Amino acid sequence: MASNRIARINEEIQRQISADIWRLKDPRVSGSGMVSVTRVDTTGDLRYAKIYVSVLDKSQEKDVLKGLKSAGGFLRRELGSALGLRYTPELIFEADDSIAYGAHILEVMHDVEKADAQRRIDHPESAGETEE
Repeated sequence: MASNRIARINEEIQRQISADIWRLKDPRVSGSGMVSVTRVDTTGDLRYAKIYVSVLDKSQEKDVLKGLKSAGGFLRRELGSALGLRYTPELIFEADDSIAYGAHILEVMHDVEKADAQRRIDHPESAGETEE
């Protein structure tokens, strides 16, 4: 039951922070192009919320995280008024590299497919056999 409540709070925090990021005037955040909140993990006691952020331009990722950290007080106040919780969690911003990791895995899979196709061309007699 509690985990369901935390999941709903995580979704609401993600929605609210995503909307508030667009209102920031910090050039490190507003001038960086596309910034997305990909996931939120809130502790069970609602003291901390780890917010995972993906930045389109990876060269600006550190600056964006610094800008979000400096705007943390503003974002926390906005979040507190929107959620109406007794205690608003402290916001911790982290870079999310899951998109880059997924792209890497996809690249590895394509390399394996190419190697398999080349093996079938080089050794057509064993194309239907499997190794045991």
